[in-house]
Amino acid sequence: MEAALREADKDTGSSILSMIDSLDVIQEFSWPYADAPAQLSEILNIEPTRRVYGPVGGETPVYFIHEAALRIWRGESEVAAVVGAEAQYAVTSAQKQGMDLAWSPRDPLAKLIRGTDYLHRVAVELGVASPASVYPFYENATQAAWGQTPEQGRHESGKLWEKCSSVAASNPYAWQQHALTAEEITHPASSNRMVAWPYTVHMVANPQVNQGAAVLLTSAGKARQLGIPEEKMVHVWCGAASNEPADYLDRDQYVKVHSQEAVLERILQQIGDLGRFDQLELYSCFPVVPKMARRTLALSADANVTCTGGLSFFGAPLNNYMTHAAAAMVRALRGQQKSIGLLYGQGGYMTKHHAIVLGSQASTNSRLSDDYSVQELADARRDRVPELNMGYTGQASIESFTVIYRKDASISHGVVILQSPSGTRQLAKVNASDKLSIQALTNIHSSPIGLTGRVSIGPDEMPIWEINP
Repeated sequence: MEAALREADKDTGSSILSMIDSLDVIQEFSWPYADAPAQLSEILNIEPTRRVYGPVGGETPVYFIHEAALRIWRGESEVAAVVGAEAQYAVTSAQKQGMDLAWSPRDPLAKLIRGTDYLHRVAVELGVASPASVYPFYENATQAAWGQTPEQGRHESGKLWEKCSSVAASNPYAWQQHALTAEEITHPASSNRMVAWPYTVHMVANPQVNQGAAVLLTSAGKARQLGIPEEKMVHVWCGAASNEPADYLDRDQYVKVHSQEAVLERILQQIGDLGRFDQLELYSCFPVVPKMARRTLALSADANVTCTGGLSFFGAPLNNYMTHAAAAMVRALRGQQKSIGLLYGQGGYMTKHHAIVLGSQASTNSRLSDDYSVQELADARRDRVPELNMGYTGQASIESFTVIYRKDASISHGVVILQSPSGTRQLAKVNASDKLSIQALTNIHSSPIGLTGRVSIGPDEMPIWEINP
């Protein structure tokens, strides 16, 4: 974090670092310090009047940048910094080798909130309480809703991720700088095992990285006063934000995300006649997120959704990826004539959504506003949420599904989200030994969404689903 901030200061060509009065630090997971903002301030010899440590969420860098711009716009701050870093690769490597890292002490009381802390007990017990196992529910449901076979959905994901990999390969800050083809990304192999159907290792975010990034913000007037050239300035235009219920089982369906749509639609309204973005960063923890976003934005199937490289290839420093994306977009927009870019971040399990627009020049029609929430708009679109009934037995059809794989590439089990004839919702396990049901879930030519089977309660009190023969 220190190195990133010093590089940002050097990039301005001024001594703006010493003027920071607002410091936002993205929440760390690999090595949570007792008070990262205070330690960082001491190392940098700065005394910001506002020091904040962020909440969990991949959208928090976008939120922090947006809020910092608003404080500067209101005259409450003059120079703000947003910074974060992770060292999960080093931490994991040290653990594997039984090494102690001689770093500043970790906070023994740090509480790192994870899905297992708040998702339904059955979801946790079935192993669908981590991002890699939950996002497939949206991937599989949307493929069916869009009229795609699983093979067609995999093809779309592969082409999208191939473009991300190519961008990462040309980004000197990327963790992986070797471009992969769509087939290398989507087809299982010894180095690319299945994680959760339909995602392979190359299709999920890679948190095993050592990466840090920082963004400095000030007013245009202050920048000019400091002698920062106009061609180096990139302007914050406008933004929007909204959230979904934290537990994905409390949502009305899995074929769209109301908050994502409301946020991106508001952004399109704000840019008005400009109509298109010259640079994009659509959060890319898993393919379904940018695939859904590009449809809302009416982008073509071959659109490039990243200027950074994506979380699978550039790297996924947990909550901090979008800080890197902001830095990449600044570099891409600088010196361009009337160019604009969209930073769309997302956190949780399709839960928290925040987007801002950046421009190479100051906006003439899109203004900063304190009123950027579109929560009411998103909430108004929600249908009735099915009542949960984990004890139901009888016939039930698949609303969405995934299949969980072990590290040796064997199938552990399947998991289905079901709806009963009366409209209640249920999570159930599909045993790996149930070949007929597993084959239906992993049929590359036909989606099992809507198929009916029977639910029973197993000896461990877990709901078990079997397809009707």
